[in-house]
Amino acid sequence: MINETAVAYWRRQKLPKAVVDRLRRGQPGFADPAAWQARLRQLAITGPRHVRIATEGALLGSLIAHGVSPELVILSDGAGQYDVLAHAACWIHAERPLARLIPYSEEHRAAIEGVRQEIWELYHDLKAYRQRPEPSQRPVLEGRFDALCARRTGFPSIDGVLKGMGAHRASLLRVLDRPEIPLHTNLSESHLRDYVKKRKISGSTRSESGRQARDTFASLKKTCRELGVNFWAYLQDRVRGAGRIPRLTELIRRKAEEIAARKAAAALPA
Repeated sequence: MINETAVAYWRRQKLPKAVVDRLRRGQPGFADPAAWQARLRQLAITGPRHVRIATEGALLGSLIAHGVSPELVILSDGAGQYDVLAHAACWIHAERPLARLIPYSEEHRAAIEGVRQEIWELYHDLKAYRQRPEPSQRPVLEGRFDALCARRTGFPSIDGVLKGMGAHRASLLRVLDRPEIPLHTNLSESHLRDYVKKRKISGSTRSESGRQARDTFASLKKTCRELGVNFWAYLQDRVRGAGRIPRLTELIRRKAEEIAARKAAAALPA
């Protein structure tokens, strides 16, 4: 779907204006990948980068057109391809370049440790804000973040990391607007660990059908584990058509309601 969401994405990804103008002319929607690829060929858009960015924007536009909220938060390690919708960045990945620095003097070592300590102090205060949001603390936390990123230690390796954090201010401080969002991607990475181990042992899949089957069953397995459902029992129930185990969407809804009820109860004054 070509709409304002798609166009905004193309502009953020610096797709050439001439390409964007060509894409905006003609029909706005495409029924399947074949129709979309045919349109790209018709417009002489064949470069791999242009095709990729154009397709990503059209897919994002389709999601929004079909009801996905533009306020949906995408939490990532900071990679540019995930900077869509309401983006939140992982603090652990933001600090990691400092942890990897090899100091070449005691002054450099002390500067690294000092900045890292200040980052983690701010992180812990943001974590406390997430548990109990206080509007009065928001400008204080924002001010501390801005002061941290504006600091210049005299060491380019450190100052470059701080400057990079400042460039991702909105993503790193997303928790101030959306306290329900985690400050790191550890949970997501643990969900991928099984797949990564399997890939190291047996290699990747050989076809699109294989990839789809792998991803589908991995997703089902992880979802069952999170919901406390035995995956083997779930597969048997579905294959046999017994219907004893509720649909996973219903179980997810119940768990979300339970979590919301517990949080509401915890927020009540003693």
